[in-house]
Amino acid sequence: MLDSIITSKTRLRLLVKFFINADNHSHLRGLAEEFGESTNAIRKELNNLSEAGYLKKESEKNRISYRANTLHPLFGSLQDIIRKYIGLDTVVEEVLDRMGNVETVLLTGDYADGKDTGIIEIRITGEELNTQYLAVLSQRIEEMINRKVNFTIGNANMKSAIVLYSQKGS
Repeated sequence: MLDSIITSKTRLRLLVKFFINADNHSHLRGLAEEFGESTNAIRKELNNLSEAGYLKKESEKNRISYRANTLHPLFGSLQDIIRKYIGLDTVVEEVLDRMGNVETVLLTGDYADGKDTGIIEIRITGEELNTQYLAVLSQRIEEMINRKVNFTIGNANMKSAIVLYSQKGS
């Protein structure tokens, strides 16, 4: 869907990297290695996104580091679009529908780090959760969003996690 509007695969991967989690940051060579692309292609897109104000450049020792510009007026909208592109809105909606008393839904793993690997890791916390529903839910969501989804139930204390839903209002 989004890839028909944003035809540059590199630009789309950069948007996922930086807008799925505003804490993500990286530098040119790290991105080239992560994406398996030339530094020139990535530099071009980083420059375009920086000039448009979507990314911020920061000097980090002798490197330039990039991160999402959270002060940009379209930051929230872009983040919502990227999360919908990945299918996270569908995941949250389906989990809340029949899982029981859900306290939090967390995105963990590669996607929390901005890596579009095709495998979404979701951790759910709560009381009296319908764990039998997870097997059916996982398959149903995979068909809806064309990405593999792995669910785990348990502790919310994670190193790299993004809160997608919290009973407390997040």
